[in-house]
Amino acid sequence: MLGELFDPKAEVLVHERLRPHWSQAGAIVFVTFRTRDSIPKSVLDRWEREKNDWMQRRGHPADRHWSEILPELPPSDRNEFRRHFNRCREDCLDNCLGHCLLRRPERAQIVANSLLHFDGDRYRMGDFVVMPNHVHLLAAFPTEDAMKKQFDSWLHYTAFQINRQMGDSGRFWQQEPFDHIVRSVDQYEYLRAYIAENPAKAGLSAGEFLYRRYEG
Repeated sequence: MLGELFDPKAEVLVHERLRPHWSQAGAIVFVTFRTRDSIPKSVLDRWEREKNDWMQRRGHPADRHWSEILPELPPSDRNEFRRHFNRCREDCLDNCLGHCLLRRPERAQIVANSLLHFDGDRYRMGDFVVMPNHVHLLAAFPTEDAMKKQFDSWLHYTAFQINRQMGDSGRFWQQEPFDHIVRSVDQYEYLRAYIAENPAKAGLSAGEFLYRRYEG
């Protein structure tokens, strides 16, 4: 496979910023980047309300934010919460909202070239797809800290290059990627299929996305 599966007995590094990023040396991680206008603020605000409602329906106090309660939940409840709201996010992204600037092949190629530039050196890049307003990828990083540094590098470099091509400036990406450590062979194969099938699910035609399959 591309890398190692998550080892619950090994050291895990957690970066806390707007959301936690879990990384483990050599482990395969599934990552989603999205453009800054890919999910409308009205939708994000609705999800915030729904997340708090989800907690309150299970007896948690209304004066505590869902993000404070989530780490205290039993693993089964945390997984249920994440599955539900991750699915909401993915379904929304597949509606291809926003300006969808990555629909243009030359812009998608900038992202793909960046993802592959240090492949085999700083990380191992697996399957990925560049959609009109988001990117899914599988990768493995040699150290826990390398993942965060590479995220920042990809976002900064591709934003600069795409803005320069368009004669524009300003923020291109939503700055906090979503990431998930792969925990089983079945999950790895599921995510590979998910990446491959994402364009068809979103109703895209050839030339509106860029897909790369890992053949290592």
